[in-house]
Amino acid sequence: MTAAPTDPTYPAFPLFSFLGFVLVLIPLPWHFQAWNSGTCLFMIWVSISCLIGFVNSIIWGDSIADVAPIWCDISTRIMVAVPVAIPAASLCINRRLYNIARCQTVSTSKAEKRRAVLVDLAIGLGIPFLQMPLQFIVQGHRYNIIENVGCYPTTYNVVPAYPLSYLWPNLINLTSACYALLTLRAFLHRRAQFAQFLSPNTGLTPTRYFRLMALASLELLLNMPIATYGLYLTASRSPVERWVSWADTHADFYYIGQVPAIIWRSDRHAEVTVELSRWSSVICAFVFFGFFGFAAEARKHYKLAFWAVARRCGVRPPPDGAIRFPWSRASDAGAAKAVSLPTAMPLTPVKQRLDSLYDSRGGSRTDCESQVSFEKDGRGCEYIVPSPSPSSTAFSPPLYSHDIEAGAYVAYPSVPRADLDCERALPPLPRLPTNPPDRPRPATWHGLRTPTFSPSTSPSPAS
Repeated sequence: MTAAPTDPTYPAFPLFSFLGFVLVLIPLPWHFQAWNSGTCLFMIWVSISCLIGFVNSIIWGDSIADVAPIWCDISTRIMVAVPVAIPAASLCINRRLYNIARCQTVSTSKAEKRRAVLVDLAIGLGIPFLQMPLQFIVQGHRYNIIENVGCYPTTYNVVPAYPLSYLWPNLINLTSACYALLTLRAFLHRRAQFAQFLSPNTGLTPTRYFRLMALASLELLLNMPIATYGLYLTASRSPVERWVSWADTHADFYYIGQVPAIIWRSDRHAEVTVELSRWSSVICAFVFFGFFGFAAEARKHYKLAFWAVARRCGVRPPPDGAIRFPWSRASDAGAAKAVSLPTAMPLTPVKQRLDSLYDSRGGSRTDCESQVSFEKDGRGCEYIVPSPSPSSTAFSPPLYSHDIEAGAYVAYPSVPRADLDCERALPPLPRLPTNPPDRPRPATWHGLRTPTFSPSTSPSPAS
């Protein structure tokens, strides 16, 4: 169905109202888990209002025909409650923020949480539901159908209509504004206690608390001028009739007014009032999503929802964060983790005579002397050990061991502590026999070259 050329808001309003209906409900699950009843009521009422606006703008985009009377009866009852329900939900939020800012004992047990939720429900649901029958007292006829807008409730402009219907949004907004000012005052006086009290005793974090405070303040700044301006137009632009009787007010009750767009848009004040009333819920939806749709808890739930859908498509969340699809090869998936193995290279042992390596002081540094050279090079040193000189007071017998890489018995000499260039000194070594005992040669390792000499054979001294 195409809209008439006289509708300047098509297709913007249907699109944004549907987006507002969806977006405002996204943070509902985790606010519901945190027992934030006022916030949940705000989301529900705003989403319902956006849904009604979307449906009405689609059905009556270019028509004033009464094609859905049951829908109009139900939707107009809800539209009567919405101008009261959204300020009432904001009042619940400001009231809870005030109690927290005063550092009172807020919802520390399940019984107290349940009691707080019941109070919020009495405000956020009880007052709007009470508004429906009260407005029916001054309802002149069934409803109006406004072209480009859809079904619209009607109220007979009599004196009782102001205390029964027109003044309720303003009174609730004023009460909510008082709570907001008291919250700010209490917070400024108790900032230190507030930081310690907030998280353990309530379902709020400091960040969420300030977002709620900003949301409630913006709701007041948005809805209070609209409600005040609508009240001013109602009282000034049409005569206020006196109440005669129930029968007089409800005479010809089943009449359905039909207003073409060319008529109501020709009145500038009427056009501003109607457009503000239906766009206000859409603006509230996007403001709420701007505060809570990009928070840390929202991003965490977006990630969980994404992987829940991805698992059904065969995509699994890997530990390293890389996304793998069913058609990707295992070799490609593990290519990033492939590590090259080290190659074992056999090293030829160094053969030296100890009597050629020690000077008259009883031992000097050699190429195989320091522990650092052993660990860095991975080389073993084979020594042909003579009897030490009696004057070698600093000499201690060497430690015999088997060099695994070289495949031979080697001797690692002990050297004077003062001559070490290492960071730590060698531990004291036990006295061992001059020559190593005979033992069978180990099995040759694959890829390692075993020397052809043995500990019992003395090769020629190094030159």
